[in-house]
Amino acid sequence: MTTHAVERDEGTQQIAYCGIYCGSCLNNTGEIADLARDLRKKLRENRFEQIAPALAVAFKPFANYPQCYETLGAMVKLRCKRGCRDNGGPPQCKIRNCARKHDFQGCWACADFEICEKLNFLKPAHGDAHIKNLKIIQKQGVDAFLAGKKNW
Repeated sequence: MTTHAVERDEGTQQIAYCGIYCGSCLNNTGEIADLARDLRKKLRENRFEQIAPALAVAFKPFANYPQCYETLGAMVKLRCKRGCRDNGGPPQCKIRNCARKHDFQGCWACADFEICEKLNFLKPAHGDAHIKNLKIIQKQGVDAFLAGKKNW
């Protein structure tokens, strides 16, 4: 197998059935998880849980420090260990299940993806990025999508 073919296969594995490119996701790269982990460590090393109450006297948001620390802990857990095509993400993902049921490589193979209600849950986080990606893949193919701009 050529290097280009290997890169394409790895890139294709990063395209979720819905058209979102997992390779662009900070959860997939682990960047957010690493930063949150490192910040929590630094806060512990400097005993910030003892400093925050004193700061809260002058700066009220520091009264919320325990919730902030807890949120950082949740961010550490956001790291994706498996992509969509490897059964990562929600176990009962309706989009993945539908694509597999119809033996589609992705929603771009479906004539109804632009009006599919299963894709609606992506809108709050991604707007119409997934629809744009699906249109590109449908019209130009996977290789062109992988070589070009990926909407997030």
